[in-house]
Amino acid sequence: MRPRPWGALRTLRLVIERLTTLIPPARVKTAAADLAFWGRDWTRGHRVAPSAVVFPETVGEVAGLTRLANESGFKLVPSGGRTGLSGGAVASDGEVVVSFDRMNRILGFNAADRVVRCEAGVVTQALHSFAAERGLCYPVDFASSGTSQIGGNVATNAGGIRVIRYGLTRDWIAGLTVVTGAGEVLELNRALVKNATGYDLRHLFVGSEGTLGFVVEADVRLTTPPPASRVLVLALAAMADALAVLTRFQGAVALSAFECFSELALAKVLVHRRLPRPFAETHGYYALLEFDAEGEEAALAAFQDALSAGQAADGVISRSDAQARSLWALREGITESIAPQTPYKNDLSVRVSAAPAFLDEVDRLVAKRYPDFEVCWFGHIGDGNLHLNILKPPQLTVAAFQERCAAINPALFEVVRAHGGSISAEHGVGLAKRDFLGYSRSEAEIAIMRAVKNALDPNGVMNPGKLLR
Repeated sequence: MRPRPWGALRTLRLVIERLTTLIPPARVKTAAADLAFWGRDWTRGHRVAPSAVVFPETVGEVAGLTRLANESGFKLVPSGGRTGLSGGAVASDGEVVVSFDRMNRILGFNAADRVVRCEAGVVTQALHSFAAERGLCYPVDFASSGTSQIGGNVATNAGGIRVIRYGLTRDWIAGLTVVTGAGEVLELNRALVKNATGYDLRHLFVGSEGTLGFVVEADVRLTTPPPASRVLVLALAAMADALAVLTRFQGAVALSAFECFSELALAKVLVHRRLPRPFAETHGYYALLEFDAEGEEAALAAFQDALSAGQAADGVISRSDAQARSLWALREGITESIAPQTPYKNDLSVRVSAAPAFLDEVDRLVAKRYPDFEVCWFGHIGDGNLHLNILKPPQLTVAAFQERCAAINPALFEVVRAHGGSISAEHGVGLAKRDFLGYSRSEAEIAIMRAVKNALDPNGVMNPGKLLR
């Protein structure tokens, strides 16, 4: 069914009347403050202008909303924890925001399968707690786990700090229930371990950013909790040393995390959180390693070898859970500590082996273009994911700063393409990187993506303008 143009609805009143035939009026919001709050994610600089926010409570209500959108001509934007950094949950052109805040129940758990069924609005930390109460673990973890939601995690294929050992969200999704852009409800894979019956459409929706349909329920696999761990922070002279250290420690212990951050990133955290400096001297970069406690002796031997080889200059290791949390704070506090400087963020990835050379090349490019800006590096070096943050100087307005920074994107993404990398490792494409998709995907790939979009969302009602123009 072809939608009538938006103008055919004529007035907002008609939109609300039609919405409230499906959703009780108490779960439809139109106040300006509500539209501003639910109509955006963590990004800034995008126009925020939804027409309404609705709060469905059932799969049937989501499907009904989608069919109504197709019939009436309005568009839908999904909203979870709104922690995204790509503009993927921004409603900027009169769309109706579909918030999953009220679809936040854990529907069931099977101990034999170790699979828990969640509604899309379940907060990630709630799933962590649910698993822990049953002696199990959901190992996908990141800084926003206290507010992000499972549906959003699936939509962006969220990664985080332990990808090197446990993989991405995709690796833990046993099945999905989705509402397509045509309003059809699909149950995908049904939590089967083996299922050789053709295309696995479950994986098509993981990372699709709500552009093909909305994830409404997810079957999530749990696992055995990891053994007790130790955290080791190393001081490095150069980023190139990180690769040598990674290789050395991978041959000695089972790593669950390998993070890296610059001296500037550390300095920001120390000031913001009023923490003591972990080393007597400053160094160019720092690596944070997490590994099984039973491997401590082997890790200390690898550390001594790294010192002897000149790959590390110093180190400090945790002896308790409290010390481990203190060392993790040096890495996890970076985003919060630089937030007051309104960073211009780029979330990039290359092969792990290419990361040091890639960082050096990008560093030179940014220093040449913006010699007066502070540049803060950190990231998940163990999986090749680097976060480039250019910090706003106080004399510039946010708009002027973002305009200056955005000018570097073509040159920056050319470097990404030259290294065979991705312009978005874990934040998604959304609005922020939509127009640069061609730096990571070929014309043939993009054509196929458009064909898939047209097949599942023929009238373009699902999260319009995101990922694909």
